[in-house]
Amino acid sequence: MGQYIQKLFSGTSNRELTAKIAEQANLPVGDLVIERFSDGEIWVKYNENLRGNDVYIVQSTNPPGDNIIELALLIDGAKRASAEKVNVVIPYFGYSRQDRKDQPRVPISAKVMMDIFTQAGADRIITMDLHSTQIQGFTSIPVDNLYGSLVLMDTLQTYFDKLKNDHKCVVLSPDIGSNKLSQAYAKKLKIGFALIDKRRSAHNQSEIAHLVGNLEDRHVLIIDDMIDTAGTIFNAATVAKEKGALSVTVAATHGVLSGESIKKLSHKNIDKVFLSDTIYIPENKKFEKLTIVSSATIFAETISRVHKGESVSQLFGEVT
Repeated sequence: MGQYIQKLFSGTSNRELTAKIAEQANLPVGDLVIERFSDGEIWVKYNENLRGNDVYIVQSTNPPGDNIIELALLIDGAKRASAEKVNVVIPYFGYSRQDRKDQPRVPISAKVMMDIFTQAGADRIITMDLHSTQIQGFTSIPVDNLYGSLVLMDTLQTYFDKLKNDHKCVVLSPDIGSNKLSQAYAKKLKIGFALIDKRRSAHNQSEIAHLVGNLEDRHVLIIDDMIDTAGTIFNAATVAKEKGALSVTVAATHGVLSGESIKKLSHKNIDKVFLSDTIYIPENKKFEKLTIVSSATIFAETISRVHKGESVSQLFGEVT
Protein backbone atom coordinates (compact mmCIF):
# COMPACT_ATOMS: atom_id res chain seq x y z
CA MET A 1 0.00 0.00 0.00
CA GLY A 2 2.90 2.32 0.70
CA GLN A 3 3.67 2.60 -3.03
CA TYR A 4 0.53 4.68 -3.57
CA ILE A 5 0.25 8.41 -3.00
CA GLN A 6 -1.53 9.16 0.28
CA LYS A 7 -4.29 11.79 0.15
CA LEU A 8 -6.55 13.12 2.91
CA PHE A 9 -9.95 14.74 2.37
CA SER A 10 -12.53 16.26 4.68
CA GLY A 11 -16.29 16.11 4.72
CA THR A 12 -18.15 19.02 6.31
CA SER A 13 -19.09 17.41 9.65
CA ASN A 14 -15.76 18.10 11.40
CA ARG A 15 -13.33 20.14 9.30
CA GLU A 16 -11.55 21.33 12.45
CA LEU A 17 -10.55 17.78 13.42
CA THR A 18 -9.48 16.97 9.86
CA ALA A 19 -7.20 20.01 9.82
CA LYS A 20 -5.55 18.81 13.04
CA ILE A 21 -5.18 15.27 11.67
CA ALA A 22 -3.59 16.65 8.51
CA GLU A 23 -1.13 18.70 10.56
CA GLN A 24 -0.18 15.70 12.72
CA ALA A 25 0.13 13.41 9.68
CA ASN A 26 2.12 16.01 7.73
CA LEU A 27 -0.40 15.86 4.90
CA PRO A 28 -2.33 18.61 3.09
CA VAL A 29 -6.13 18.52 3.11
CA GLY A 30 -7.09 17.61 -0.46
CA ASP A 31 -8.95 19.91 -2.85
CA LEU A 32 -12.61 18.97 -2.63
CA VAL A 33 -15.79 20.93 -3.41
CA ILE A 34 -19.02 20.24 -1.55
CA GLU A 35 -22.02 22.32 -2.58
CA ARG A 36 -25.80 22.06 -2.64
CA PHE A 37 -28.45 22.29 -5.31
CA SER A 38 -31.28 24.75 -4.64
CA ASP A 39 -33.46 21.94 -3.24
CA GLY A 40 -30.79 20.97 -0.71
CA GLU A 41 -29.31 17.94 -2.47
CA ILE A 42 -25.55 17.54 -2.00
CA TRP A 43 -23.05 17.83 -4.88
CA VAL A 44 -19.40 16.83 -4.46
CA LYS A 45 -16.33 16.92 -6.70
CA TYR A 46 -12.65 16.08 -6.19
CA ASN A 47 -10.49 18.73 -7.82
CA GLU A 48 -7.38 16.57 -8.08
CA ASN A 49 -6.33 13.25 -9.56
CA LEU A 50 -7.11 10.18 -7.40
CA ARG A 51 -6.15 7.41 -9.81
CA GLY A 52 -4.13 4.76 -7.99
CA ASN A 53 -4.04 6.81 -4.78
CA ASP A 54 -4.51 5.75 -1.15
CA VAL A 55 -7.44 8.01 -0.18
CA TYR A 56 -8.60 8.84 3.37
CA ILE A 57 -11.96 10.58 3.87
CA VAL A 58 -12.68 12.03 7.33
CA GLN A 59 -16.36 12.41 8.23
CA SER A 60 -18.26 11.81 11.47
CA THR A 61 -21.84 10.64 10.90
CA ASN A 62 -23.59 12.44 13.74
CA PRO A 63 -26.85 14.28 12.90
CA PRO A 64 -27.99 15.76 10.60
CA GLY A 65 -28.47 12.76 8.33
CA ASP A 66 -26.90 14.74 5.45
CA ASN A 67 -23.52 13.81 6.94
CA ILE A 68 -24.22 10.17 6.04
CA ILE A 69 -25.39 10.99 2.50
CA GLU A 70 -22.38 13.25 1.99
CA LEU A 71 -19.98 10.52 3.08
CA ALA A 72 -21.59 7.96 0.78
CA LEU A 73 -21.23 10.37 -2.15
CA LEU A 74 -17.60 11.09 -1.27
CA ILE A 75 -16.82 7.36 -1.18
CA ASP A 76 -18.55 6.75 -4.50
CA GLY A 77 -16.82 9.75 -6.10
CA ALA A 78 -13.38 8.53 -4.99
CA LYS A 79 -14.09 4.98 -6.20
CA ARG A 80 -15.28 6.19 -9.60
CA ALA A 81 -12.15 8.36 -9.84
CA SER A 82 -10.14 5.09 -9.69
CA ALA A 83 -8.67 5.53 -6.22
CA GLU A 84 -6.71 2.39 -5.36
CA LYS A 85 -7.97 2.33 -1.76
CA VAL A 86 -10.81 4.30 -0.18
CA ASN A 87 -10.31 4.44 3.59
CA VAL A 88 -13.16 6.02 5.53
CA VAL A 89 -12.25 7.68 8.82
CA ILE A 90 -15.44 7.99 10.91
CA PRO A 91 -14.41 9.42 14.30
CA TYR A 92 -18.02 9.05 15.51
CA PHE A 93 -20.07 6.26 13.91
CA GLY A 94 -23.69 7.39 14.05
CA TYR A 95 -26.74 5.11 14.25
CA SER A 96 -24.68 2.57 16.20
CA ARG A 97 -26.97 2.27 19.23
CA GLN A 98 -29.43 -0.03 17.45
CA ASP A 99 -27.01 -2.91 16.91
CA ARG A 100 -29.39 -5.89 17.28
CA LYS A 101 -33.05 -6.79 16.81
CA ASP A 102 -34.12 -6.46 20.44
CA GLN A 103 -37.85 -6.25 19.70
CA PRO A 104 -40.17 -7.07 16.79
CA ARG A 105 -40.34 -4.92 13.64
CA VAL A 106 -37.28 -2.76 14.23
CA PRO A 107 -34.22 -2.28 11.99
CA ILE A 108 -30.61 -3.00 12.88
CA SER A 109 -29.51 0.55 12.12
CA ALA A 110 -25.78 -0.06 12.58
CA LYS A 111 -25.91 -2.80 9.91
CA VAL A 112 -27.71 -0.43 7.54
CA MET A 113 -24.95 2.15 7.98
CA MET A 114 -22.25 -0.43 7.28
CA ASP A 115 -24.11 -1.57 4.16
CA ILE A 116 -24.32 2.00 2.86
CA PHE A 117 -20.58 2.65 3.19
CA THR A 118 -19.41 -0.73 1.91
CA GLN A 119 -21.79 -0.69 -1.05
CA ALA A 120 -20.64 2.85 -1.89
CA GLY A 121 -17.11 1.43 -2.20
CA ALA A 122 -15.26 1.81 1.11
CA ASP A 123 -12.25 -0.53 1.44
CA ARG A 124 -11.61 0.11 5.14
CA ILE A 125 -13.31 1.90 8.03
CA ILE A 126 -11.37 3.58 10.83
CA THR A 127 -13.50 4.65 13.78
CA MET A 128 -13.35 5.13 17.55
CA ASP A 129 -15.30 3.56 20.42
CA LEU A 130 -18.12 1.92 18.51
CA HIS A 131 -21.17 1.72 20.76
CA SER A 132 -20.88 -2.07 20.43
CA THR A 133 -17.80 -3.90 19.17
CA GLN A 134 -19.98 -6.49 17.42
CA ILE A 135 -20.71 -3.86 14.75
CA GLN A 136 -17.31 -4.70 13.25
CA GLY A 137 -18.85 -7.99 12.16
CA PHE A 138 -21.56 -6.27 10.11
CA THR A 139 -19.17 -5.90 7.14
CA SER A 140 -16.49 -7.99 5.47
CA ILE A 141 -14.08 -5.06 5.00
CA PRO A 142 -11.46 -4.27 7.69
CA VAL A 143 -12.68 -2.11 10.58
CA ASP A 144 -10.15 -0.48 12.93
CA ASN A 145 -12.06 0.40 16.10
CA LEU A 146 -9.72 2.64 18.10
CA TYR A 147 -10.00 3.04 21.87
CA GLY A 148 -11.16 6.41 23.17
CA SER A 149 -8.86 5.82 26.12
CA LEU A 150 -5.94 6.44 23.73
CA VAL A 151 -7.19 10.03 23.63
CA LEU A 152 -8.44 10.61 27.19
CA MET A 153 -6.18 8.51 29.40
CA ASP A 154 -3.14 10.79 29.69
CA THR A 155 -5.30 13.81 30.53
CA LEU A 156 -7.32 11.86 33.12
CA GLN A 157 -4.14 10.35 34.60
CA THR A 158 -2.67 13.80 35.19
CA TYR A 159 -5.93 15.14 36.58
CA PHE A 160 -6.51 12.28 39.05
CA ASP A 161 -2.88 12.04 40.11
CA LYS A 162 -3.38 15.49 41.65
CA LEU A 163 -6.64 14.47 43.37
CA LYS A 164 -5.20 11.23 44.77
CA ASN A 165 -2.74 13.10 46.99
CA ASP A 166 -5.27 13.47 49.80
CA HIS A 167 -8.25 11.26 49.04
CA LYS A 168 -9.23 8.02 47.36
CA CYS A 169 -10.67 7.98 43.85
CA VAL A 170 -13.14 5.64 42.16
CA VAL A 171 -14.53 5.04 38.66
CA LEU A 172 -18.33 4.84 38.73
CA SER A 173 -19.93 2.90 35.87
CA PRO A 174 -23.24 4.67 35.11
CA ASP A 175 -24.87 1.44 33.83
CA ILE A 176 -24.17 -2.23 33.17
CA GLY A 177 -23.32 -1.52 29.54
CA SER A 178 -20.39 0.70 30.58
CA ASN A 179 -19.07 -1.84 33.07
CA LYS A 180 -16.19 -3.19 30.96
CA LEU A 181 -15.11 0.27 29.81
CA SER A 182 -15.20 1.67 33.34
CA GLN A 183 -13.21 -1.25 34.74
CA ALA A 184 -10.54 -0.72 32.09
CA TYR A 185 -10.16 2.93 33.13
CA ALA A 186 -10.12 2.02 36.82
CA LYS A 187 -7.36 -0.52 36.21
CA LYS A 188 -5.23 1.87 34.20
CA LEU A 189 -5.72 4.77 36.63
CA LYS A 190 -5.15 2.41 39.59
CA ILE A 191 -8.26 3.53 41.42
CA GLY A 192 -11.40 1.86 42.77
CA PHE A 193 -14.55 0.80 40.94
CA ALA A 194 -18.28 1.13 41.62
CA LEU A 195 -21.38 0.30 39.61
CA ILE A 196 -24.89 1.68 39.13
CA ASP A 197 -27.72 -0.63 38.10
CA LYS A 198 -29.75 1.48 35.68
CA ARG A 199 -33.17 0.57 34.33
CA ARG A 200 -34.24 2.20 31.03
CA SER A 201 -37.95 3.05 30.92
CA ALA A 202 -37.97 4.63 27.44
CA HIS A 203 -35.61 6.08 24.84
CA ASN A 204 -33.30 8.65 26.48
CA GLN A 205 -34.94 7.99 29.86
CA SER A 206 -33.46 5.95 32.69
CA GLU A 207 -33.79 5.43 36.44
CA ILE A 208 -31.29 4.39 39.11
CA ALA A 209 -32.10 1.05 40.76
CA HIS A 210 -29.05 0.11 42.88
CA LEU A 211 -25.52 1.24 43.69
CA VAL A 212 -22.71 -1.26 44.22
CA GLY A 213 -19.62 0.20 45.89
CA ASN A 214 -18.57 2.98 48.26
CA LEU A 215 -18.40 6.61 47.07
CA GLU A 216 -18.17 8.42 50.41
CA ASP A 217 -15.21 10.85 50.69
CA ARG A 218 -13.99 9.86 47.23
CA HIS A 219 -13.34 11.67 43.98
CA VAL A 220 -15.56 10.02 41.37
CA LEU A 221 -14.95 9.56 37.65
CA ILE A 222 -17.96 8.67 35.49
CA ILE A 223 -16.90 7.34 32.10
CA ASP A 224 -18.99 6.48 29.04
CA ASP A 225 -18.50 6.08 25.30
CA MET A 226 -20.92 8.90 24.48
CA ILE A 227 -22.99 11.63 26.09
CA ASP A 228 -26.26 12.34 24.31
CA THR A 229 -28.96 13.87 26.52
CA ALA A 230 -26.68 13.41 29.59
CA GLY A 231 -29.57 11.86 31.53
CA THR A 232 -27.60 8.76 32.52
CA ILE A 233 -24.56 10.83 33.48
CA PHE A 234 -26.61 13.37 35.45
CA ASN A 235 -28.44 10.66 37.40
CA ALA A 236 -25.16 8.93 38.24
CA ALA A 237 -23.56 12.22 39.33
CA THR A 238 -26.56 12.99 41.54
CA VAL A 239 -26.31 9.59 43.23
CA ALA A 240 -22.56 10.07 43.72
CA LYS A 241 -23.02 13.40 45.48
CA GLU A 242 -25.88 12.01 47.58
CA LYS A 243 -23.58 9.17 48.67
CA GLY A 244 -20.89 11.59 49.83
CA ALA A 245 -18.59 11.97 46.82
CA LEU A 246 -16.11 14.84 47.16
CA SER A 247 -16.19 15.62 43.44
CA VAL A 248 -17.61 14.18 40.22
CA THR A 249 -15.67 14.21 36.97
CA VAL A 250 -17.30 13.12 33.72
CA ALA A 251 -15.43 11.85 30.65
CA ALA A 252 -16.65 10.49 27.32
CA THR A 253 -15.29 9.89 23.85
CA HIS A 254 -18.23 11.29 21.89
CA GLY A 255 -20.06 14.49 22.84
CA VAL A 256 -23.40 14.23 21.02
CA LEU A 257 -24.85 16.80 23.44
CA SER A 258 -28.52 16.93 22.47
CA GLY A 259 -31.58 18.19 24.33
CA GLU A 260 -30.81 19.70 27.76
CA SER A 261 -27.40 18.02 28.04
CA ILE A 262 -25.48 21.30 28.49
CA LYS A 263 -27.75 22.33 31.36
CA LYS A 264 -27.29 18.94 33.05
CA LEU A 265 -23.51 18.87 32.59
CA SER A 266 -23.27 22.41 33.96
CA HIS A 267 -25.11 21.42 37.17
CA LYS A 268 -23.35 21.84 40.50
CA ASN A 269 -23.26 18.05 40.99
CA ILE A 270 -20.71 17.79 38.16
CA ASP A 271 -17.32 19.43 38.71
CA LYS A 272 -15.43 18.74 35.47
CA VAL A 273 -16.19 17.34 32.01
CA PHE A 274 -13.69 15.90 29.50
CA LEU A 275 -14.75 15.14 25.91
CA SER A 276 -12.81 14.29 22.79
CA ASP A 277 -13.36 16.13 19.49
CA THR A 278 -14.71 13.20 17.44
CA ILE A 279 -17.86 15.29 17.07
CA TYR A 280 -17.48 19.00 16.37
CA ILE A 281 -18.67 21.00 19.40
CA PRO A 282 -19.81 24.51 18.38
CA GLU A 283 -19.24 27.53 20.57
CA ASN A 284 -22.85 27.59 21.78
CA LYS A 285 -22.39 24.12 23.29
CA LYS A 286 -19.16 24.87 25.12
CA PHE A 287 -19.35 25.62 28.85
CA GLU A 288 -16.99 26.54 31.66
CA LYS A 289 -16.45 23.02 33.05
CA LEU A 290 -15.70 21.51 29.63
CA THR A 291 -12.24 20.49 28.42
CA ILE A 292 -11.93 19.15 24.87
CA VAL A 293 -9.11 16.69 24.25
CA SER A 294 -8.06 16.25 20.63
CA SER A 295 -8.12 12.82 18.99
CA ALA A 296 -6.09 14.05 15.99
CA THR A 297 -2.78 12.45 16.99
CA ILE A 298 -4.30 8.96 17.31
CA PHE A 299 -6.12 9.18 13.98
CA ALA A 300 -3.03 10.58 12.26
CA GLU A 301 -0.89 7.74 13.64
CA THR A 302 -3.47 5.16 12.56
CA ILE A 303 -3.67 6.61 9.05
CA SER A 304 0.13 6.51 8.81
CA ARG A 305 0.28 2.88 9.99
CA VAL A 306 -2.45 1.77 7.59
CA HIS A 307 -0.72 3.46 4.66
CA LYS A 308 2.65 1.89 5.50
CA GLY A 309 1.15 -1.53 6.16
CA GLU A 310 2.16 -1.44 9.83
CA SER A 311 0.30 -2.83 12.85
CA VAL A 312 -2.54 -0.70 14.22
CA SER A 313 -3.06 -3.00 17.20
CA GLN A 314 0.31 -1.95 18.63
CA LEU A 315 -1.35 1.35 19.53
CA PHE A 316 -3.72 -0.53 21.84
CA GLY A 317 -0.88 -1.95 23.90
CA GLU A 318 -0.40 1.48 25.45
CA VAL A 319 -3.77 1.34 27.21
CA THR A 320 -4.54 -2.35 27.73
